[in-house]
Amino acid sequence: MLTLHHLFTTLLSESGLPSVSSTGRDAILILLARACRMFAYGASSLVLALFFAALHVSDARIGLFMTLTLAGDVILSLLCAVIADRVGRRRMLFLGSCLMIVSGAVFALSEEYWVLLGAAVVGVVSATGGDFGPFRAVEESILSELTGPETRADVLSWYVTLASAGSAVGTEMSGRIVEALRAREGWTLVDAYHGCFGLYAVMGVVNLACAAMLSERCELRTGREEGAGEGETAPLIEESDDEQGRGEGKKKTRTSWVAQISRETLSIVAVLWFLLMVDSLADGMANMSLTTYYMDRKFGLPKSALGDIVSVAYFLSSLSSIFAGPLARHIGLVNTMVFTHIPSSTAVLLFPLAQSVPLTFALLLLRVGLNNMDQAPRAALIAAVVRPEERTAVMGITGMLRTLASTTGPSITGVLAGNGRFWIAFVVAGALRLAYDLGLFALFINIKLHKHEATVEADEVPEGRSAEGVREQSGP
Repeated sequence: MLTLHHLFTTLLSESGLPSVSSTGRDAILILLARACRMFAYGASSLVLALFFAALHVSDARIGLFMTLTLAGDVILSLLCAVIADRVGRRRMLFLGSCLMIVSGAVFALSEEYWVLLGAAVVGVVSATGGDFGPFRAVEESILSELTGPETRADVLSWYVTLASAGSAVGTEMSGRIVEALRAREGWTLVDAYHGCFGLYAVMGVVNLACAAMLSERCELRTGREEGAGEGETAPLIEESDDEQGRGEGKKKTRTSWVAQISRETLSIVAVLWFLLMVDSLADGMANMSLTTYYMDRKFGLPKSALGDIVSVAYFLSSLSSIFAGPLARHIGLVNTMVFTHIPSSTAVLLFPLAQSVPLTFALLLLRVGLNNMDQAPRAALIAAVVRPEERTAVMGITGMLRTLASTTGPSITGVLAGNGRFWIAFVVAGALRLAYDLGLFALFINIKLHKHEATVEADEVPEGRSAEGVREQSGP
């Protein structure tokens, strides 16, 4: 009985749930909002193209809608990220939720193409199921603010895990919801799609409620001038040493609506941005839609079988993300990113060599199952190497660059597939991913982490961790 109790305690500790609980209500609200939002994104992405097809919109206009929607999301995401710390993170999440509600309501009521396009570009609609809107960078920055080096990877792991689970459930449920609504008397297929988008608006309301309940702890606390009053705003641009020495000690302060990124930070994140763009280009070349299309062409599998294979892979991906936080605690952020990503990258590289369905399925499970384990450590790594006041902007720019890089990948694969060289896309994508992994390890394995945060003291080390291990992760 003691053994079972010890096993349960160990599993609970390693799961990262105690870290989520100790972070407080704000973290739980953000996790809930993300799960509900990704449920809506997953549901809408499945029916969006079908909705336009039911409205007899041409394929060219559907493609235009997807492109412009993605462009609008990228611009909105970047804009919100660079001004969120000045305007207020909670206000930005509240505004994003309002845009999500309005977009969902328009899609639930309108059938005019240009009205729908305007609502998608200006508002928040996920055409691909990805979280490209104004939320992610701000939420990751808030979670990084609420956590310390020892709990951050755990909390961010659950942020990724619940997002994957929400998206998977939304994708699975949307088809059933449409069929259930269509079966009701007097409901057409288009009406059923409208009902699905109504649920999207409801999830926006949940996000709005969560944003409204967030506390002051979510706002940027670093950079306030000593002795500043409760309502005063600290300068967002720090002065250099030379500026501070001018004018016989006269202190100059400047404020800006746009977050500033120091040269020291840029020298670090510019290299990381380049590596992440290489990885995103590879992901775009072998995204899941293209992967299932390749499997369909190669083996002629029934669509139901393809759906089952992908569903199992996504479920495994959600499950594996839970372990990213505990693994990062034991072996470090960079090691977790690299050592979980290399097997996934190798599976992409070897994917065309599989000549049987079971082996192809195994490689797909290996690829997708481990593919998301680097997301939480990546966000934690960014939070650990930049100043707190720079996190939101850096995370927003990171998401924008990754999105732009990934959008060029399918075009390259399309050219290769059209020339009968579809398999080359997976080989190139796998090689690029491995180059990213090795480059990340070589350039960041010895980087100093958490130097802008309080040093971890020996008495703060949680049970099961040595102070030496924490100091090693925190840098010399």
